[in-house]
Amino acid sequence: MLAAKLLSKIFKEDGIILIDHDGQKYICGEPKGKKPIVLKLLDKNLNWKLVLNPDLSFPEAYMDGKIIIENGSLSEFLNLIFKNIGRQEITTSGYLFKQILQIWRYLSNYNFPLKSRKDIQHHYDVGGEKGEKLYDIFLDEKHRQYSCAYWKNNSETLEQAQQNKLNHIITKLNIKPGQKVLDIGCGWGGMTFEIARQKNCEVVGISLSKNQINYCKKKAKELNLDNQVKFELADYREFRGNFDRIVSVGMFEHVGVKFYKTFFKQVNNLLKNDGLALLHTIGSIDKPQPGSPFITKYIFPGGVVPSYSQIIKPLEQTGLIVSDVETLIRHYDKTLESWLKRFLEKRSEIKDLFSEKFVRCWEFYLSSCASVFKYRDLVVFQLQLVKSFDAIPSNRRDYIYS
Repeated sequence: MLAAKLLSKIFKEDGIILIDHDGQKYICGEPKGKKPIVLKLLDKNLNWKLVLNPDLSFPEAYMDGKIIIENGSLSEFLNLIFKNIGRQEITTSGYLFKQILQIWRYLSNYNFPLKSRKDIQHHYDVGGEKGEKLYDIFLDEKHRQYSCAYWKNNSETLEQAQQNKLNHIITKLNIKPGQKVLDIGCGWGGMTFEIARQKNCEVVGISLSKNQINYCKKKAKELNLDNQVKFELADYREFRGNFDRIVSVGMFEHVGVKFYKTFFKQVNNLLKNDGLALLHTIGSIDKPQPGSPFITKYIFPGGVVPSYSQIIKPLEQTGLIVSDVETLIRHYDKTLESWLKRFLEKRSEIKDLFSEKFVRCWEFYLSSCASVFKYRDLVVFQLQLVKSFDAIPSNRRDYIYS
């Protein structure tokens, strides 16, 4: 069986038991323990589909209930797979499929304002009011942060780790009371509110999600911060103003490679000469690679994870200066695992809101991303950007880590 041969080749340590649609059992690798993970394929076509295009065929089959996992969870199975694969590709044919998709996306995918708005609303406005309940279920309770937390130790709660992240970024921004701050891709306002609260300054948050902006406006009144914060449904390219500080967390992944230079030029235009900006984005430690066809199709249409070289080259053409770079490693996997745990604890509730297929889709999204951050190429880059050498203290690391 092709799928069994593929799995046996993947497992350099440990292993699983595979059962095909006819009930035939195959031992793949060297399973450990009394109850190894069992993978059941309920569709005979998966024998060749999983070999030709595993990156899309597996999640689609799992979503449709054509793959069953016993004696373990989806997350445990994916961790086992990616631990053995490392940064290599699963199959050559699967990589070629991703390359073809990458070429097609490069030729066809232009994240102009209308398309960007549509792509953002596909994910962040999912299900309308039902979507609001969805994000309430698995994000941290206080700040509703939908980006990588900062874990000082493994015993911290998600809420503590997200507060750490906010504090870390605010410290890097080196904000002075009374300054004007722009939050590009403000999400549900957690960063915006925390900056206003901690630094007693004026903050403007922009997003392309109607749900997020409506939520932020209501929350501002609840927190009695509506005299300090302002939220607008706006595209970064069309926004105007002059700011002392600019922050963007988890938004750059939606910009698109063709618009990286446009993004940085706009940051330059919006930033005062002595200003400072902080970009927080998922990134790849490898050279530019084709992205996940599953994520592109079902989760973040138009989304791209940049390599470091893809960020730096357009940035150099805009006059901005990289004053500090930090790579966060083994933080997002913990964040995703926390989200996944909360998501699965309310599995039945989410199923009632949406469907079983939706639950399986998002379970795969959260599980697979956690595994990729743990075992493959994904990290988080934090870039501090200035227009002038005088914009930051000469002892810049001291004020960040004091």
